[in-house]
Amino acid sequence: MPYQVIRTALPEVLILEPKVFGDERGFFFESFNQRDFHQSTGLDVQFVQDNHSKSSQGVLRGLHYQIQHPQGKLVRVTQGQVFDVAVDMRRSSTHFGKWVGVELSADNKRQLWIPPGFAHGFLVTSDSAEFLYKTTDYWFPEHERSLLWNDPSVGVKWPIDDSPKLAAKDAAGKPLAHADLFD
Repeated sequence: MPYQVIRTALPEVLILEPKVFGDERGFFFESFNQRDFHQSTGLDVQFVQDNHSKSSQGVLRGLHYQIQHPQGKLVRVTQGQVFDVAVDMRRSSTHFGKWVGVELSADNKRQLWIPPGFAHGFLVTSDSAEFLYKTTDYWFPEHERSLLWNDPSVGVKWPIDDSPKLAAKDAAGKPLAHADLFD
């Protein structure tokens, strides 16, 4: 198998560890292969958009989701390190309102699969980080929502002592009790 798949506390959220070939010259790995992704995860998804962001230390992006046109995301870090979080936003789920956090870095080369129906965000824990992700649907700004990053009812334990650097939309995120939810 080209990926080692690790299930998280939220069983649908998967950590993928690619097979990396390295020597004194550097390293090589396939960051994505549709056939191998399907074989390793059992998921038959089609990615339609790739996104790339760069952020400085202390930036928190999220927790984002699209209430219509929900997106599955396959995320990874190519420079630096982040604490990546997924929150189950599906009312009917036994894991509703629960979260999982994973360290993703250029060094560990891990990827995280966040399925549709989950809010997603990350905190940059290195000086800066470049973050790449594939999505299973396009971005529709009119359907984008933000779950409040520090909602005590969710209780994400972000690895930060100070207040993070937030976009206005993330600072104005809604707590779970008032958020638009999936069935």
